[in-house]
Amino acid sequence: MNLIEQSEDFVSNLLKDKLSNLYSYHNFNHTFTVVTAVKELCKKEDVEGDDKEALLVAAWFHDTGYVHGYENHESTSTEIATKFLREKGKSEEFIALVASLILATAKEYEPKTHLEKIIKDADYAHLMGTEYVTTCELLRLELKNTGIVSFSNAEWTRENLNFLLNKHRFYTDYALRKWQPLKEKNLLLIQKKINKQELKAAAAIEEENKKKDKAEKPDRGIDTLFRVTLGNHTRLSGIADSKANILLSVNAIIISIALSSIIPKLDSPKNAHLVVPTFIMLMSSVITIIFAILSTRPKVTSGFFTRGDVEAKKVNLMFFGNFYKMPLEDYDWAMNEMMKDRDYLYSTMIKDLYYLGLVLQRKYNLLRIAYNFFMFGLIITVISFVIAFKSI
Repeated sequence: MNLIEQSEDFVSNLLKDKLSNLYSYHNFNHTFTVVTAVKELCKKEDVEGDDKEALLVAAWFHDTGYVHGYENHESTSTEIATKFLREKGKSEEFIALVASLILATAKEYEPKTHLEKIIKDADYAHLMGTEYVTTCELLRLELKNTGIVSFSNAEWTRENLNFLLNKHRFYTDYALRKWQPLKEKNLLLIQKKINKQELKAAAAIEEENKKKDKAEKPDRGIDTLFRVTLGNHTRLSGIADSKANILLSVNAIIISIALSSIIPKLDSPKNAHLVVPTFIMLMSSVITIIFAILSTRPKVTSGFFTRGDVEAKKVNLMFFGNFYKMPLEDYDWAMNEMMKDRDYLYSTMIKDLYYLGLVLQRKYNLLRIAYNFFMFGLIITVISFVIAFKSI
């Protein structure tokens, strides 16, 4: 596993285990978007070798400091990255470069080098994305939930317009050429949104309330998005379980055959050459079964939440493991509270999909290990049997 893959694995586990659910924007999804943007910019800006490696490592680690809170998260991120890289035996020069690139992602920092410009542009790649408005809402929700600042709809729209017009710019040639036009399209969307909001503000209070009630109902497109994504997650989980069952069945048969047909014959001295190949076959099958079982083993949760958790919007009411020990009355109250709050409802749906994705990632990682053990164990077993028979 190279340094980039090690960084991805480390950051993925760190954010999964230690990042608060309140960070609906600065999470693994944002980090992955920045890493993808860095790869694109490195390719288009002809950056290779150690510089590319430093950029990708910095992209993975640039928001890890959020596991310790919002304040000075860039500095905290550099400390986490420095410790990780030293453990991997990287030079102090390389570590210093990664740290400087992480610090370059600070909001008010003006990049000076080509590499700093690349990671700065990558950190704001969402500004040109087709999901820009949705992404901004996740950031707005995060700012509210973490107690930093709360914006009304109109305030948030104007804050976005001001940021796009006056506080942000792309630096690399590729971003200016390819991303700037897409950013300007999103700028037009924001301006149109402001015009609509001004028209609504001029309407009567009764009409505004009707429109607000209507706006609070989920869009059919959003409903379809969640339904399709949940269906995909469920199907992928079923596929993973089927793959695990195949491994369990095949290796159980192998072990049964070995125990009934081969092992009883090993007592004879003339069959001594079969001991090692048989041991290799059994061990590879046992290890494969262990990882297949781990991939399907359910995780037990507390099944309990408090009213304070609901009021603070910390609990995911859509996952049975969070409420199966609760009285029906408390769960009914909590669901009604969530349905009254559109932001809480969407945030819960997003978190539910996100954590389902993390479960799928764990399942498929374990299945990959199991299949690798099975494949290489089978190959080594065949080779060892051939060698054993040739040595007779």
